[in-house]
Amino acid sequence: MLVLLIFVALILLGMPIGFAIGAAGVAGLVDMGGERFLAIGPSKIFNGLDIFPFLAMPFFILAGEIMNHIGITARLVQLANVLVGRFRGGLAHTNMLASVFFAGLTGAATADAAAFGKTLVPAMVSQGYRRDYACAVTAAGSIIGPTIPPSGLMVVYGSLMGVSIGGLFAAGILPGLLICLVCMAVIALGAKRNNLPLAASGAGAGEIWKTFKSSITALLMPFIILGGILGGVVTPTEAASIAVAYTLFLGVFVYRSLSVADFFGMLVRTARITGIIFVIIAFASLLGWWLSFNRIPQEIAGLVIEYAKSPAMILLLIICVLLAIGMIMDITAILIILAPVLVPLTQEIGMQPIHAGIIFILALNISLMTPPVGACLFVLSSVTGEKLERIAAKLWPFLIAEIAVLFVFAFWERLALAVPRALGFI
Repeated sequence: MLVLLIFVALILLGMPIGFAIGAAGVAGLVDMGGERFLAIGPSKIFNGLDIFPFLAMPFFILAGEIMNHIGITARLVQLANVLVGRFRGGLAHTNMLASVFFAGLTGAATADAAAFGKTLVPAMVSQGYRRDYACAVTAAGSIIGPTIPPSGLMVVYGSLMGVSIGGLFAAGILPGLLICLVCMAVIALGAKRNNLPLAASGAGAGEIWKTFKSSITALLMPFIILGGILGGVVTPTEAASIAVAYTLFLGVFVYRSLSVADFFGMLVRTARITGIIFVIIAFASLLGWWLSFNRIPQEIAGLVIEYAKSPAMILLLIICVLLAIGMIMDITAILIILAPVLVPLTQEIGMQPIHAGIIFILALNISLMTPPVGACLFVLSSVTGEKLERIAAKLWPFLIAEIAVLFVFAFWERLALAVPRALGFI
């Protein structure tokens, strides 16, 4: 109990989440066996990072940095606009569809939020959208990124829990597409209430074809990544390195917009982002080992099973816990700390591992857009200058719609596992 109190107190005092987890983990080692147990810490921290699939994360982050710089993002936005820009609130629909295209490239919600916060939000404001609404649309669409593969969170979950990463990638395709559709429905239903601008005349077939041709090099990348992984040709780590090589080729030889100085800056930003993530993973592994040593996950699982009346109640409890804690804590840390606690519950009720995994991923992705610590909200507030609370106020219709999608896939196993089964992962 002392260890958990230390962790909560440090978080409330404003210590970065990774260091708060590390301090709690060290306190746990001392509590278990005094100072002599501290010698165990370095090996546990190293073992927490010594997982080969984790190499995919910096490669995907670097690929996203390159694509933003060489203009692939702008090309995808232009393609989305000629496809759905003809509807009322056309740029809002474009924002959502562009998130689907962008998801197949980087799989990072914050990258989506930052890229579109700098480009689409100002464009929407210039056409008459309220800035808080434009930011809310961007936040709602940003979680499509880590849902449709590739997804860094899926790499972490699959590596830690021994679940097929390719199977998780396959399971994320339908939820990501459905999130896009329901959010576009929310935009359409609220178009008059939010006084969204009327669309200009739609693009003709010639313009659509011309835009598609200019975007074909960008659209090929998701097929290269997903086709290789889902077809069993390459591992996620190999696919991530291929993505970097492909974007470098485009930047140097096709678009000719990438210099050595630019690339060095991208490497620095990639190292910084990766370092933050890996610090959290490393120290969370230490705290997770303390939890396992004290059999806390098993005790919690036994307590829940004793009082829960049905598998449906257990599943509902898991979802509520993930959504609630996701409002106040970093989702990578939640995954590493709580997965060993909650996954045994899914095993007790006979849930297929890939199904359990996609529920975890969806719930934690939704947490990226929930106040008070939703990462995408902070990114958009920083990039656009809009107040976080104003963005959150406009976000509720999208949040409710996406939680509804989560429950559909949580309780409809056949739909959740349709693509993994079709591709032979189950």
